[in-house]
Amino acid sequence: MNFKLQEKISLCLFLTFLSAPITGFAQPNKVDEADYLSSSEKSVVREINIARTAPKRYASSLEKWRAHYDAKLLKLPGEVPIQTKEGVGAVVEAIRYLRSQNPVPLLSPSKGMSLGARDHVKDQGSSGSSEHKGRDGSQPWDRVNRYGTWQKTIGENISLGHDKSEPIVMSFIVDDGVPSRGHRKNIFNPDFRVIGVACGPHATDGTICVITFAGGYHEKN
Repeated sequence: MNFKLQEKISLCLFLTFLSAPITGFAQPNKVDEADYLSSSEKSVVREINIARTAPKRYASSLEKWRAHYDAKLLKLPGEVPIQTKEGVGAVVEAIRYLRSQNPVPLLSPSKGMSLGARDHVKDQGSSGSSEHKGRDGSQPWDRVNRYGTWQKTIGENISLGHDKSEPIVMSFIVDDGVPSRGHRKNIFNPDFRVIGVACGPHATDGTICVITFAGGYHEKN
């Protein structure tokens, strides 16, 4: 049977950078109006915002993952089984975290940040890679700055293998095998206010989704 390691499913990079005072902050807008996002990409934004604004309620949704573990093997319905490092213990810890977590602000989708993420999806998807550094040497901040200017703080999560929003977000929150829980920190970072999402085919893992976060973003005209 084809198993995938959980740490390969979710990758994370987090950078904090203090900049000049924010100007031209991307204004909140409805996800439904973000016509540059596919339906699955919109679902990722919605799922992250549900977790951010109602973490205690989201803990109840995560509870159902516990039933899908066989020792350290995670068997989600309709997906390839995943050999995890921590097993159900990581889920239990994540549920405990969510129940103690206070709500944080909604994230507003950004076209420029999504276009930067899409560049990386095309780059990594075609090569079968899963790095934050692009084959052209670009980093997340370089890619989003092609279409605008990020402000205050920036981060990026990459998901491989999942093609639905719920397992993408839940895997970030559980963050199996990542001692720092960096993906989770990105999801619940209160300083993040805007988000870019892009998903597409991946040469070896089926699907790749790149999610970028920032404290603010000024879109190019």
